[in-house]
Amino acid sequence: MSTVLANPAKMIARGAPRVIRNNDELEEYTNALFRLTALQNPSPAELDAIDLLTLLVERYEGEHYSIPAADPVSVVKFLIEKQGLSQRDLIPQFGSESAVSMFLCGRRKLTIGQIQKLTARFRLPADVFISAERAA
Repeated sequence: MSTVLANPAKMIARGAPRVIRNNDELEEYTNALFRLTALQNPSPAELDAIDLLTLLVERYEGEHYSIPAADPVSVVKFLIEKQGLSQRDLIPQFGSESAVSMFLCGRRKLTIGQIQKLTARFRLPADVFISAERAA
């Protein structure tokens, strides 16, 4: 057995990262990850710590905060509702109020340009606005 892992329980008792079990630990690990990723020239050990903390945070968030995939229409409707917008507010992204209406009732798909504009407006990744059948 490697001497590095000769006594993992002792390593954890001394404060080595371990599986995240609650939101307080998630916040602590996330803050540590932010501090590490803000370093200009992280050392090899710091890069390893970034990798490990990322895995632990992603695992916990995936188990406790998974977001089911949604179709683009549902996503845009959700954003309109949560941000108190009207269809008219999206004219700059769609080009016209009728284009917004046609998309929201499912008669039209998003164009690449509309996806880019929605991504910029809502600061979300483009894949949120791309339907599964379009991506396939």
